[in-house]
Parts: sequence; structure tokens; C-alpha cells
Amino acid sequence: MSHLTLAEHNISIGTGQPLTVMAGMNVLENRDLAMRICEHLKSVCDELGLPYIFKASFDKANRSSIKSYRGPGLEEGLNILSDVKAEFGVPVVTDYHTPEQARPVAEVAEVVQVPAFLCRQTDLVVAGAEAVKARGGWLHVKKAQFLAPWDCKNIISKVGEVTGRDNPTILCERGASFGYNNLVVDMLGIPAMKELGVPVTIDATHAVQLPGADPRTSGGSTGGRREGVAVIAKSAVAAGADGVFLEFHPEPDKALCDGPSCLPLEAAKPLLRTLKTIHETVNG
Repeated sequence: MSHLTLAEHNISIGTGQPLTVMAGMNVLENRDLAMRICEHLKSVCDELGLPYIFKASFDKANRSSIKSYRGPGLEEGLNILSDVKAEFGVPVVTDYHTPEQARPVAEVAEVVQVPAFLCRQTDLVVAGAEAVKARGGWLHVKKAQFLAPWDCKNIISKVGEVTGRDNPTILCERGASFGYNNLVVDMLGIPAMKELGVPVTIDATHAVQLPGADPRTSGGSTGGRREGVAVIAKSAVAAGADGVFLEFHPEPDKALCDGPSCLPLEAAKPLLRTLKTIHETVNG
């Protein structure tokens, strides 16, 4: 569908709608930090008049090293996300990694996310579609680093087989593999995915990753180019993206996952103000 609505929260994304902000932290570290980040970002979005969805992962199942921090896990993570929702009255988005996780995740998260590496796993996609159909949520699908934008039509078709005409899919651009340890974003992919008839977001944080190339750990974790986040976000919104997916941390260099790619909290307001202006300009 060209636009989707979370009626309970009066949030819509897609054609003719305001720029949707999915933002938070990469992976849950503790309850207090999640509360702090959500409070700040919600305040910024309220001031700017932007619809806000809190983002955090309970597990980072695809870390470069087995020794890397993954998160609190499904049960504790969903408890923290539930507490954030209750405290601030915001919807949340989080990812799942197995078909069995889809239903419990959808019980908490209004937006259920399919990780990029798993977006072609039919059982996983179908389980997510069934879960969001039962709860009335959205399925946020990260486009794989190896997948052409127009080939996402097959993902949308899989979801539609489950949900029927009211397809809840949102596609998310997050960069394509470019040689080794590098990603690029083809901005022409944004309108190409929108032509498939669904809303499109940009994950500007993960798009600046240098996979497996963090010099701090000799390749034991993913590096990043924090200075490029704003460049990617602004370019994608100018290209027609309906929403932005961003990660922040009070002290990015101390973040337990993907610190080199996330922004400091104080960067949220000026960046989101600029993105709102670009979105309103592009959409007339």
C-alpha cells in the first residue's frame, strides 16, 4: 500500500504523510539508557511535529565475533521495550531472527523488522507477516546487501500471500555490498522500491558501516563512518524516502554495538529538523 497507519498511535507512513522517524539505540544495553534515549528523541520529534517510533534490538544475532555483545535476549529485551512503551506512549520497532520469535515480538512491537541478511528466508518472512496481521502492525523489511531494489517485489508478494490486499510491508534501504568491507547506497533504488507500491525508509546508520573492518578490533567487529550518516539520510529523503531509521547514543564511542556508525544524542535535533525541511520541500 502507498501508505500505512498505526491507528492506535495516529501515525501514518507513505505517500502524503509526514516523515516518519524510527530512531533509538542499536542494541539494548540497559533499561535506564533506553529510557534516556527514548525520552530525548521523543521530545525532539514532538517539538518538530514528526511521528516517532522507538527503535532498539534485543539481540544482534549477526555480530562479527562470537565474543561481541549481543543484547539482553528475547524475554528481558521485550520487557524493556514494554516499559519504554508504557513510560512514553510510543510505538516500538525491533527485529526478530527466527520464525518462532515473530509472534512474541509482535505482541510488543507495532513494527516488526526482518533483518537484511534474512529477508529472503520465506519461513521467516511468512511468520512475520502472520504475526503483524494478527496484531495490526507493520513489517519493516531491510533490503539485503546483495538484493536489487526491484527484486524486493518477491518479498512483498510473500507477505501479500498471507495478509491479502492490506499489505503491511515497508521496505528499508541500508546499502549494497561494494567490493570488500564496504557499502554504498544507490539513491535511484529509493524511487525504484517506491514504485512497488509500498513505503520506503532509509537506514542511514547501517548504510555507513564498514562490515568486519573495525580497526579497533582488527576486524573483530564492524567499522563505520559516522560522518556519513547525515549525508545518506539527507540524500535518501531528497530521493523520496518516507521515513528515516537512525541510531543514537549519549557516548557513541562507548556503545556496545556499532558505535562507529551511530550519532551522539545532541545531533538528533539539527539533523531531524533538516530532514523534515527536505521532506516537505520534495513533497510540495
